[in-house]
Amino acid sequence: MKNRIILVFIPVFAAVCANCMLAQEVPHPVKNTGVYDFIDELAGIGIVEINSAIKPYSRLLIAKKLSEAGSRRELLNRRQQNELDFYLKDFGKEAGMAGGTGQKRRSGFGGQWPKRRLDLFYREDSLFSITVNPVAGAEMFSNSSGRAAYWRNGVEARGYVGSWGFYASLRDNHEKNLFGKPEYLTQREGGVVKNGTEWSEMRGGITWSWKWGSAGLIKDALQWGTNYNMPNIFGGRNPAFTRINLNIRPAGWFEFNYFHGWLDSRVVDSTRSFNVANSYGVKYRKRYHSKYIAANMFTFTPFKRLNVSAGNSIVYDYDNVNAAYLIPLFFYKSIDHSQTMGVDNMNSQMFFDISSRQIRNLHLYGSLFVDELSVKRFKKNSEWNFLSYKAGLRLSNVPVKNLSLTAEFTYSYPLAYQHYLPTTTFETAYYNLGHYLKDNAREWYVALNYKPARALDINLFCTDAVRGPDYTELGADRVGNPPLATVAWRNSTAGIKTSYQVINDLYTWLSLSYSHISGDARWSPQYFYGYKTTLNAGFTMGF
Repeated sequence: MKNRIILVFIPVFAAVCANCMLAQEVPHPVKNTGVYDFIDELAGIGIVEINSAIKPYSRLLIAKKLSEAGSRRELLNRRQQNELDFYLKDFGKEAGMAGGTGQKRRSGFGGQWPKRRLDLFYREDSLFSITVNPVAGAEMFSNSSGRAAYWRNGVEARGYVGSWGFYASLRDNHEKNLFGKPEYLTQREGGVVKNGTEWSEMRGGITWSWKWGSAGLIKDALQWGTNYNMPNIFGGRNPAFTRINLNIRPAGWFEFNYFHGWLDSRVVDSTRSFNVANSYGVKYRKRYHSKYIAANMFTFTPFKRLNVSAGNSIVYDYDNVNAAYLIPLFFYKSIDHSQTMGVDNMNSQMFFDISSRQIRNLHLYGSLFVDELSVKRFKKNSEWNFLSYKAGLRLSNVPVKNLSLTAEFTYSYPLAYQHYLPTTTFETAYYNLGHYLKDNAREWYVALNYKPARALDINLFCTDAVRGPDYTELGADRVGNPPLATVAWRNSTAGIKTSYQVINDLYTWLSLSYSHISGDARWSPQYFYGYKTTLNAGFTMGF
């Protein structure tokens, strides 16, 4: 009985919406940066509107935005028109634009839809469609420390049956010199490593969609918080975790997102662990403490191209799922106070995000992560709240077409994202769920992006990131820890990266960077420490 409410959650919600308009949704990986950047560019010039605080987008949402751009094709320059046609080869399938031969016409678009992209396997009929493609990739690093390599292989599939969507992606990852460990202050995605240099990851899920929303049981990555260089609410470099997902868009001025997830605590529960004796000997069978997370985000659009979002989350460690945290609309800290009176509370957070594209070609945005807040501390010079904030802008197509300038600043106070109970940390499998620099950190990011041709991106970038002492290790008091009193680690990097999407989902890239990493040796791979000039080249097919 204890978890049956989970099993019926999605079917019950689906039954409520059984008479709604047919829709089909499957999340599209955030790592497919090309189409995400293009949608952002379309929003920047006022062609479409998008809530960029919540990712991943669904393939259907992307298809709709591309379709909107197609109806206003005359407002796009030549490169943008070519890029639109390029992505419609793939996402046109979701909008019913490019089925079969991809030659269906639509009035107002100005011609025929582009031909459908090449897939390993694709079939569709009036009820059912399925797409299967390989996943493959490799990259090489070279600097004064020697060479390092990463490669992966796998397969991905997605399909639709009526209002149901399903997808699965299996990847085997191999990395000689691990660059994505949980303790590293890096944007590189990590995993639960086996055999020293390998890890396997399964992602996928099943969704039910209707005219104004969708629900699903999925295991996938997510990012919350508007950004161009990693968000500071849910950062997304952690291994994917399973969650119930809910998205509602009942009106053009409102969107609601919610999930309840199962995290990996990595904290051994000695009461449920036991010894096993067999012909192989005696082995200790470990069982981990249960760990869960619930989060929601309300997004309002009071004016055209202005999104204001607010939400909250809680990480809790009951033996079983707490039904109160399955109610999407709650402020979870209040629930926690009423249920844990007189004992340690769970770990709760609040967050806010604002995104304005009201000035053509200019995107202004900011986000705030609140881990612990006391109004009294604002009046004191020796105490600080546990906050992380990000602010930035992107100026596009001014003064040169296809050129954009991005500037982004992130600042996190001590103990943001931290917690003293190992079963309620803002982590899964030791990976921080928030910003990749964790707490007591500051980062500047500046970049110039030039796109001279379809799916070709030339990126000049500069990053300066610092982190102060880890006060959780020093045993200091929880309040009164001065932010960045000293610099315990620093990474200053500048470089150029050129990437090209040859065909849909097949990327190649080449980058050259100069970096100086100093400080605590535990927080970056030794391969990159000191002054390094690093050459990186690779390709990826699928995500």
